[in-house]
Amino acid sequence: MKRSELSEFAVEEEGFKLKIRRGSQGIPVVSAGRGSNSPFVPVEAAQSSAPAQSAQPVNPGAAAPAKEEEGVIYVKSPMVGTFYRAASPESKAFAEAGTKVVENTVVCIIEAMKIMNEIQAEVKGTVIEALVENGQPVEYGQRLFKVKQG
Repeated sequence: MKRSELSEFAVEEEGFKLKIRRGSQGIPVVSAGRGSNSPFVPVEAAQSSAPAQSAQPVNPGAAAPAKEEEGVIYVKSPMVGTFYRAASPESKAFAEAGTKVVENTVVCIIEAMKIMNEIQAEVKGTVIEALVENGQPVEYGQRLFKVKQG
């Protein structure tokens, strides 16, 4: 979308709709559905002012927390896709254990529908650990990074 300077793209076929538009920071916002009884969950690229921990997993059993830790926040996936820790295989990882992050620090990339989406920390603190391996598929709301607030 950046290369072609598109700001919005929509496709509709036999009741199926797909709409992609660039958000205010150039990050793609994607939604898909089939009318009111859609099996699809609209996904947005973490642009709201709400902290990342407010997202709930689609499959609660898959990422059910045993116990929340004091002062620990989880950066969660705002979409379904493939998780990448760096921009390319030769590049350094965006965030490692010990990396200090602020709200707009890019911590990873999630590829969804051939679009590379930069995911921001949306919290201020220090990364404790990456919870997903490079190249692994992730679900909406899945925990990606454990961050010590502060």
